[in-house]
Amino acid sequence: MTASLPDRARIRAAHLRPAGERPRSTARGLHHAALISSDVERTVRFYQDLLGFPLTELIENRDYAGSSHFFFDIGNNNLLAFFDFPGLDVGPYAEVLGGLHHVAISVDPERWRQLIERLTEAGVDHEVHSGVSVYFRDPDGARLELIADPLGEMYGQHVL
Repeated sequence: MTASLPDRARIRAAHLRPAGERPRSTARGLHHAALISSDVERTVRFYQDLLGFPLTELIENRDYAGSSHFFFDIGNNNLLAFFDFPGLDVGPYAEVLGGLHHVAISVDPERWRQLIERLTEAGVDHEVHSGVSVYFRDPDGARLELIADPLGEMYGQHVL
C-alpha cells in the first residue's frame, strides 16, 4: 500500500521524532551495498575510470567458487561492492518491489558538474533533476544518482 498525503502525515506524527529526541542509531554506517556485475572489467572501467571511484579490492566470492567480489571507494569510508556469477543466468537488471531502485552517491558540486560532462562525453544517457541530481544507469542497468547535496541533505532539506 502506498502512503497517501494523509497517511504520510499520520506516519510522520506517529514515528518521526525531532533530531534532538531521536535515539542514536545502532549502526556505524553503510559498510557496502552489493550489486551484480555481468562483466568485471567493464564494471571496473565504468566505476573507476569514468566515475572516479577507486577499485580497492578484488577477491573470490566466498559463497560461490569462481565468482568475484570487488569493491569501490565511494568516500566517507563507504564502499560499493559487486559480485559476478559466471555460469549462472541471473538475467537482466530489474526494478522490482523489494528490490533496488537506485543508489545515490554524494559528490562535491564542482566534481558533480565534471561528472555530468564525462557522462555526456562517454555517451551515457543521463537526466539532471533539480540542479543537484543526475540519474543514469550503469552498464548492467542499475540506476545511479550522483547528488551534489552534502551527506544528510536532500534538495536543501536536512534528512539526517
